[in-house]
Amino acid sequence: MTSTREQRPSVGLGTLIREDLAACGGGISFAGFHAVAWYRFGRWAASLPQPARTLLLLVYKIVYVFLRNLYGIEIPATAHVGRRLYIAHQGGIILNPLTRIGDDCILRQNTTVGVGVPGGTAPTVGDRVEIGAGAVIVGDITVGDDARIGPNAVVMVDVPAGASAFAAPARIIRLKDSSTP
Repeated sequence: MTSTREQRPSVGLGTLIREDLAACGGGISFAGFHAVAWYRFGRWAASLPQPARTLLLLVYKIVYVFLRNLYGIEIPATAHVGRRLYIAHQGGIILNPLTRIGDDCILRQNTTVGVGVPGGTAPTVGDRVEIGAGAVIVGDITVGDDARIGPNAVVMVDVPAGASAFAAPARIIRLKDSSTP
């Protein structure tokens, strides 16, 4: 993951939202785009001086709760999300407030990125990481740049850059005898 992420020059809210819109193929009606754009608004509002910050953060919190309940996507403004985040499918996406996600990442439905234990540290996800449906990434771990997390994988250890982490495939335990009802 790029160690200079925190040192990059800041870009404007409009630029970030346009990049997120382009990342999702211009789907302005997509729930994932709405959630990411509102996250960007919350980060921007928190950077403003008083009294504008207080007023806009109140508006942010009201709309955040509405969008969270409507779409099932939680991206709190305290999380650090890189540019061009693409949420491929809505629903069940939860990012811990301490989560760090790099640029050009893809999240699919029912993804959780959070702490493993109360008071713990949330994961750091690198750039260009693809996270599959139902994946759970927890604990004080790092997922390196260009990694892939497969569907339904539970990741509790570091994933090196360029690596893939997948859940075990389903196994057939017992075949039902077709002659019995």
